[in-house]
Amino acid sequence: MSRTAKITRKTNETDVMVYFSLDGNGTADVATGIGFFDHILTSFAAHGRFDLTVKASGDLEVDEHHTIEDVGIVLGSAILKSFGNKKGIARFGEARIPMDEAIASAAIDVSGRSFLVYSSSFKTSFVGSMNTQMVEHFFLSLVSHAEITLHIEAKGDNDHHICEALFKAFGVALRRSCVIEGAILPSTKGVM
Repeated sequence: MSRTAKITRKTNETDVMVYFSLDGNGTADVATGIGFFDHILTSFAAHGRFDLTVKASGDLEVDEHHTIEDVGIVLGSAILKSFGNKKGIARFGEARIPMDEAIASAAIDVSGRSFLVYSSSFKTSFVGSMNTQMVEHFFLSLVSHAEITLHIEAKGDNDHHICEALFKAFGVALRRSCVIEGAILPSTKGVM
């Protein structure tokens, strides 16, 4: 079974294409026009060991909101499609990732229920050209379309480190939740 997906989405504000493979080797080719966002998406792919291509253009002359939101929507949709029928997956995954003084943790359930619990604060409004408010909004957009439950939090002193630790923790936790452990659907309901 190929656990890959390619999804495109074009609106009046953005044009986004995402290719995603759960069973990759951490190769990323990311171009959104937002340098720091590219950096943390690349970290997500590398530490999750996913293959990821993101090509996005958006109305950055307005701000980065629509581009980051729509990448979250499309990446979430690609993650959901790559799950396939979910038979044999671990279902749950967690990770606790340090980055210098910062530490982040993520816990995931790929149950088909969308829910986000997010806890992190930043000292500055921007890292590079990315508004730090968009970190939570990205994860909300992603989990809504990936149909996953995600509890994610971080603390630290350096906003770059906090953001990067969050994305690395998410990648590692997602990888752990999608490992094939057998042939049964991990649900007492019989559906996910």
